[in-house]
Amino acid sequence: MAVDSRLFSGLGVFAAVLEAGNFVRAGEALGLTQSAVSRSVQRLEERLGVRLLERTSKTIRLTEDGERFCAEALPLFSQLGEVAEGMVKAAGKARGRLRINVESSFARLFLAPRLGAFLKAYPEVRLELLVRERLGDLVAEGIDAAILFGEPVPSALIARRLLQVHILTCASPDYLARCGRPRKPADLEAEKHECLLFRDPATAKPFPWEFHRGRKRLSVNVTGRVIVNDALTYVALCVAGSRFPRLFFGSGTAAAFRLNSPEARSDDPAAAGTDDR
Repeated sequence: MAVDSRLFSGLGVFAAVLEAGNFVRAGEALGLTQSAVSRSVQRLEERLGVRLLERTSKTIRLTEDGERFCAEALPLFSQLGEVAEGMVKAAGKARGRLRINVESSFARLFLAPRLGAFLKAYPEVRLELLVRERLGDLVAEGIDAAILFGEPVPSALIARRLLQVHILTCASPDYLARCGRPRKPADLEAEKHECLLFRDPATAKPFPWEFHRGRKRLSVNVTGRVIVNDALTYVALCVAGSRFPRLFFGSGTAAAFRLNSPEARSDDPAAAGTDDR
């Protein structure tokens, strides 16, 4: 059966009248005039089809129907108010399960070192990480958020930038001793350096190599015989001295590897640059 939503406002006024003992004090508590309180109670009685209060100029008294209504309806109204108040408080507090889809490289290098602080700050959150290189169907799989590296693909999902990483072209000391240090990014192509390529999971092709200086971009058509799709394997190959890689660094990641950056420092965008994403 459909419930008249106007009953709820009338219930609040009726409960205030019973608590205050008369219409005047109930009106003062609610910020209403005595006549407004009286009309609200009268409308409630009309919707219920019964008289709830006997009124005199000085006192009010519950009728038999009013006593029954108070015994059965007002506890439910009070309980509803408690539930609503609890929901309002819970809405401003992080709690429950948080299921996140995240790429393996980001999970290991950026997310994992910070999870302890996050869980300490939000003790009522239960975290589930789904580590994989594809986005999947977030709605069908019950995933709350996804963390991906690179430009988001066009979709109906809401995307926000979490951080900007610094992509650095580097090499191990052994590689530079064997093959020389390029003076500018274009030397990677001209001198046919062996570059370590990383496969973009969105396109299934290696990420392009771009060097940025301000608003200017320089694309370099590098070559390499090794393509990988795992960040830690990528770093291990570089440290082993086999290729030129490009690594992305955030706070706390660069110190983990003994690598040199051969990038020159110059005002010429063709001579130097990094890729910030």
